[in-house]
Amino acid sequence: MQYIYENFTFPPDQSFTIRSEMLEIRRYTALKSHVNFEIALIENCCGKRFIGDHIRDFEGTELVLLGSYLPHCWQYYQAVDPFQPPVATVIHFFPDFMGRQLLEKPEARQLNALFEKASRGLLFTGPAITTARNLMAEMLGQSGLTRAVLMLQLLDALAQSDYAEVLSSPYFNAVDNSGEANKINKVFDYIFSHFKDEIVLQDVADLIPMSSAAFCRFFKRKTNRTLIDFVKEVRIGHAAKLLLEGHHNVAEACYESGYNNISNFNKHFKDIKGVSPRDFMKRYNEHTVAIPS
Repeated sequence: MQYIYENFTFPPDQSFTIRSEMLEIRRYTALKSHVNFEIALIENCCGKRFIGDHIRDFEGTELVLLGSYLPHCWQYYQAVDPFQPPVATVIHFFPDFMGRQLLEKPEARQLNALFEKASRGLLFTGPAITTARNLMAEMLGQSGLTRAVLMLQLLDALAQSDYAEVLSSPYFNAVDNSGEANKINKVFDYIFSHFKDEIVLQDVADLIPMSSAAFCRFFKRKTNRTLIDFVKEVRIGHAAKLLLEGHHNVAEACYESGYNNISNFNKHFKDIKGVSPRDFMKRYNEHTVAIPS
């Protein structure tokens, strides 16, 4: 797929934008990326979503929050109800649209956690969809402070939702969205810089510094995964990115991602993505077409 960077400018009297539009039923062939955060509510449509290295079919209504620079694309196959148009309502904003000081308040703790998770993409289900639909519909008809207050209500509803699925792998998350203190940032920085090499537990623990046993407990508590699992996710995320870019075959992606054994690579890839590398590419390519020059 082609990568396209989008640059949005806000009107001088607005700190964020919201728009609603009917969707064109087509298979888009470019992943978009932009510095703005995005909330997308897609209704009455089925197709396939691409977010980072996440690929999955969708149908009906879906609500997604995307962080800065996260590549994304939806491909629209058909309307669920052929007598109604498929519609997307999209908000572009920066987390500090109401000022940096707001995010420094203790009441914004859940909001900051939401923005940290958004770097990998969040898919919401359950009551959050109805709440978001109602608030976004009202926002479209409002302006000024009233619309800004509705936006805060929307973000608060998303932050409090118990039904939010993280979509993309840690490779698309990057260090600055870890949501942890300096100790975890040091570890993330080291892993992202050295995942192609052999990762030695004690070498990583020495960054804190901690004993190996203490570090394992600390890392599991902070990330809800073991160091081995995290390294595996980062490597497979990087391999998936190489395969999606189309310049590496499976073997090259394997060796460029820190593996020296194809069999082990294939096993880990299927553990993380649910399919083999070749099936992953097959699923991806089935839903893309060549871009005219």
